[in-house]
Amino acid sequence: MVDAFSGTRGRSTATRVLLIEDDDGDAFLVEELLLETGKTFNMQRVRTLAEAKAAVQDAACVLLDLGLPDTYQLDGLRWLQQNVPSVAVVVLTGMSDEYLGEEAVRLGAQDYLVKGQVDGPLLDRVIRYAVERERSDELQRQLRDAQIYAEENGRLERGLLPTPIVADSGLRVTTRYSPGGQRLLLGGDFFDIVETEDGTVHAVVGDVCGHGPDEAALGVSMRVAWRTMVLAARPSTEVLTVVDQVFTHERYRSNLFTTLCMLSVDPSRTAGTLHLVGHPPPLLITGSGVREMKAPVRTPVGVGDGRRWPSSEVELGEQWTVMMYTDGLIEGRVGTERRRLDVDGLIELVEAALAQGLRDDHLLDHVISAAQELNGGPLDDDMAVVALSHG
Repeated sequence: MVDAFSGTRGRSTATRVLLIEDDDGDAFLVEELLLETGKTFNMQRVRTLAEAKAAVQDAACVLLDLGLPDTYQLDGLRWLQQNVPSVAVVVLTGMSDEYLGEEAVRLGAQDYLVKGQVDGPLLDRVIRYAVERERSDELQRQLRDAQIYAEENGRLERGLLPTPIVADSGLRVTTRYSPGGQRLLLGGDFFDIVETEDGTVHAVVGDVCGHGPDEAALGVSMRVAWRTMVLAARPSTEVLTVVDQVFTHERYRSNLFTTLCMLSVDPSRTAGTLHLVGHPPPLLITGSGVREMKAPVRTPVGVGDGRRWPSSEVELGEQWTVMMYTDGLIEGRVGTERRRLDVDGLIELVEAALAQGLRDDHLLDHVISAAQELNGGPLDDDMAVVALSHG
């Protein structure tokens, strides 16, 4: 049996109350007390917890009898807390088991009432206070979740986007990162720059396929493994082999992969070694123009032979900037056209920025802003960009 009523202001503003009570007399008394208040309530009554499960989702407050035929003492309260934690719960007890009401409040109920010791104004006040306290508690939970989210985001950011280790004052490092679309959480893009004791400068940019905390954690583990091996002065092929092993063991799905670009600039600063692991080629910017840096492209990390890492020796010249990036920068649309920006479009954007005399931070900001403008808004994919300049 379901009893429903509303006050004088109409159902649209009524506080939705679900009464779980198997005793007809007690249920009638609650209904009369609510009518006595003259306030607006919309009450539905069910006899068991099983019946309540289909009706509780829309309720703002539950009046819960602790003597239901299908629950024992506080079991009904525990079910509500586990399955509908956003609803305010006020328990109804008999005079002989008032101690259960106190225990219910300790377990998370907003309040308790002893049957036979309640009048209309008290019931009205308890229900309304319970609803407001639950809303306040929910707001606090959301604030705590937001704080935890921000802290986790900060930890992931520090892991994915570290401070470069570069002692050479003749080198300038400029970096940019942004998550794709309107997301706030970092994706799996990462970068790192490390100068070793022999004067070689190693730079890496990587992109774990997918988005979210799992992909970000994979990116962090790969970047840390890369930095550790580089600081240990291991050969580039050994560095990449270990990175591949770490990724293969850490990934949570066997079909995940990572693209990666690694450049090692020798101490003379005029040449380097380039590895392209399923990744877009970096751009070399010199006084004679902008061009792609060529190297053999092997399959991504996590795919194929994890011991074979082809590379190419590249000439840099005396004065240069190498721009390394993840594909989020070049996969944006070009206005209303169906084509992507791609590497050729990126080169055009860089050339336009250079023509305005822009360098370093101003160069990257201009190129990224232009790519977003062509895309008609934020880029859809995560994006990491590193510019390493000399001379």
